[in-house]
Amino acid sequence: MKLYTSKDLLKRPEEISDFHYANYHAFLEKLADKKHRFPCIPALQGAALQHFRFGFLPGLTSDHAVDLAANLLAQYSHSYKEYGRYTSLILFFEDDQHDTVRGYERLFWKLLTDLHQRDPLDWPDEIPVHPAESLWEYCFYGERYFLYTATPSHQKRKSRSFPCFLLAFTPRWAFEQFNHQPSSPSIKEKIRERLTAYDEVPPHPDLNTYGQEDNFEAKQYFLRDDQTSSQSCPFHQRPR
Repeated sequence: MKLYTSKDLLKRPEEISDFHYANYHAFLEKLADKKHRFPCIPALQGAALQHFRFGFLPGLTSDHAVDLAANLLAQYSHSYKEYGRYTSLILFFEDDQHDTVRGYERLFWKLLTDLHQRDPLDWPDEIPVHPAESLWEYCFYGERYFLYTATPSHQKRKSRSFPCFLLAFTPRWAFEQFNHQPSSPSIKEKIRERLTAYDEVPPHPDLNTYGQEDNFEAKQYFLRDDQTSSQSCPFHQRPR
């Protein structure tokens, strides 16, 4: 299974389906839209500087999706610091049929749990194992990640709407690089302003800053199309 660069995808590789290639271009167009500016400014930088890596996977219910995703995430975790400070791993999934937002939410958490079961390395000692703790975040291959999801079923929350199920892994390291910039506080304010203008609903109340006592990363990985959130995290940690 291969990680692709933007250069690799200038022309569609033979092994990538028309469905996946169309969604790859839909992703670029979403970020490049000047009229409706995508809120996440670092993501725009990542695309422009070609720091992203891309993977193309079968549907979430496929027997092979988890193993292939684990392979790609292990490759990425091994080398992401070489790709640039705005890097993320962007995974596109085929859709057998469109599910509801809640249905995608269930499939998302099952995927994360199944990925965790295939992690060849132990959970980092410094990261809590329970998502109810404020310093918890998803880890794989010894690395810490923030996750972003988008689905075809999101309608009002345009920032989370996409033609196929899309999953992005951004290393905590990339956030640390961003936070070291003197301009980061003003950029965060601009991101919030853009998010308010971009979506048809207010910013989700679960959005918060990692490290704060009232922050829970798991609630931010999959935002619903309304202002509700799950009362408990469905992620299942394997014993240490």
